[in-house]
Order: sequence, then C-alpha cells, then structure tokens
Amino acid sequence: MLLFKGPRDQILTPLQSVCGIVEKRHTLPILSNVLMEKNGENLTLLATDIEIQIRTGTSAASAENAALTVGARKLQDILRSLPDSAEVSLSLDDKRLQVKAGKSRFNLQTLPAEDFPRMSTADGQTVRIGVTQKQFKRLLALVQYSMAQQDIRYYLNGLLLVIDGAEMRVIATDGHRLAFASEALPENMPRSEVILPRKTILELSRQLADNDEPLEIVLAPTQAQFRFGNIELVSKLIDGKFPDYERVIPQQHGKILQLPRDVLLHSLMRAAILTNEKFRGVRLVLSNDSLKILSTNAEQEEAQEEIEVPYQGESLDVGFNVTYLLDVLNNVDVETIECRLADASSSALFKLPGNDRFKYVVMPMRI
Repeated sequence: MLLFKGPRDQILTPLQSVCGIVEKRHTLPILSNVLMEKNGENLTLLATDIEIQIRTGTSAASAENAALTVGARKLQDILRSLPDSAEVSLSLDDKRLQVKAGKSRFNLQTLPAEDFPRMSTADGQTVRIGVTQKQFKRLLALVQYSMAQQDIRYYLNGLLLVIDGAEMRVIATDGHRLAFASEALPENMPRSEVILPRKTILELSRQLADNDEPLEIVLAPTQAQFRFGNIELVSKLIDGKFPDYERVIPQQHGKILQLPRDVLLHSLMRAAILTNEKFRGVRLVLSNDSLKILSTNAEQEEAQEEIEVPYQGESLDVGFNVTYLLDVLNNVDVETIECRLADASSSALFKLPGNDRFKYVVMPMRI
C-alpha cells in the first residue's frame, strides 16, 4: 500500500519537525517511533515522549487510509542520507515500511498504530493568545539560558509564562541568576500563570521561525498548546510554585554603568580562560572611570582586563560567575548594556538602556 511518493524534502522536513522530541532510548520501545496516519491525500506525522507531543503533516499519495508506527530516527537518517533531489516512495508491505529511492531499498519494522500513546486534549478553562513567531522566539532567547538543568526543585527546570492584561512575561531562574522579559499583547487577556518544561522551551526555540507568521498559544489548567505553520505542539505543564521573581529584582542599585556590550563580552571571554575551572569566578573592580576584570586559578595564573567607563563614585570589588555574565551578553542584541551594582554582597542587575522589558539578575560570589 503506497503511503507517500514525492521529493525527499517533502517527507523529510515534517519528519524532522517531530523527531526532535523522540528519545533515543526509552522504556517503551514504541516511543522511539513516529506515528504515520494516512487519510486520503493527507499524511499526518506524530511523535511524543508522554510529556510533549508534536503533530505535523504533508500531502500523500492518494489511496486508501492506513496507519503505522516506525523507528523515527532510522527513517530520518535514511532520508537524510539520500541525495537532495531524490524521489522517494514509502509503502506498507506485510507490516514493514519499504523506502525506495532510485535503486536504494530499505525495509523497516513497524509497530501497530493503535498501541501508540497520544496526549488527550485538556479540559477546563482555556486562554488563547495570538503573537508572532518572531516575538515569542525572541522572548525565549532572552531568558531560556537561565533555566535550571535537573534541579531537584523541579519547578526551576522550566520557564514561567505569565499573561497579565495586555502583557506577556517570561521568567527563568536556576537559583543563582534570573532573567525576565516581557512583550505587549494586542488586547487585554485574563491573568494566567503556567510553568513550561525545559524540553518544551528548547523545542519551541528550535522550531519557531524568525518572522511575523502567527503563533497561537492555548493555555489550559494542565497543558499548553502551540500552533504555528502546520505544526501543533502540545506540552504538559510543571505543577509547582515558581519563586516570587519581583522580590528578586533589585530596585535601588545606585552604581549605574553604561557598558559597550561587545568590549565587555570579549574582555570577559579572555579573563575566563584563567578562571578556576570549578568555580569560574571573576572579580569586577570598579573605580573612577575604570572597570577592571580580574581572574586567577589554582596554578596562580592571572588575567587582567580594563574597560574605560564614565563612572565617578565609590569604588567596588565584587565577584561573579563569569559564565552567567557571558550568557546574558551572548543573548542580548544591543550595542550598550546597562549594569547596576550596589555593594560586594548584592546581586548585579543588567538592563537594556531605556527599556524596562528586560532584566537579568545575577548573584555575587566570594572569590
């Protein structure tokens, strides 16, 4: 039975859209598969890891309906290895999927479609938000590097999405630093707060386009849906209480520096070479018209960088994890970044000049 016949990319592109969430090794073998459902001239592809589900589709060879599951990464690797211009056909023959292209032939084992687990649509009140893919992708890029990885405080292994009136906010923290970004919405929306899992955020960042095409976000009590292009991504939510981010953001830091982002970034990158590999600490020493960046390591090696800054006031010597500073500088696209400091035991606040829609707080460290 013929499922698909056409150019390689017509089937490879949607397959790649769903394959990103497929785990290489899973306790349930069928979760390593992609579900392919043919309904007339439409071929739907669906993958899940139980927490996230992605669905997309392409046009199919016109014939009777069929459904099967097949190893997602094997099929992807086969299609990728074929020439770009290859004409490909996929056929179901005696519980095997046959892939043909030119003189190449591959037979893959299938598992029954009815055994494939699907996420059900959540019940309850929903909130629907419409933004552009570019807006949401940019918001995620501004904060996602601050998400925790495998923290026992599971609610930190994700991102807080807040809808409040005509504003959308995203916040991420790992307990050592916090990133906040917001975007205006075209209309007032009911207040809603959800914690999206880390894997969902990384997948959305990979898939969303940097353009003004629409993205629809549907928030329900236990799940979130994202619809863009011909892709639908459904994600479970993390159940937990996110920290009070407004209390973490300092309000009264008196030492305000306007720093050239590129110069600061490269100075920190050089100083980072001689930091202690475990603690990655650098000292920022602020005095009149000067910001020095100092680092040492266990071998007693030292690095010193100096940047001229328009500053007159009390001197300050404060330490930070250099990775946290590099993360923010690598993810904001501005010429000048504003840094606000208080004393050696207070966190630093990074902002975009004249813009209250982005804030990044990083805790100090003793060096």
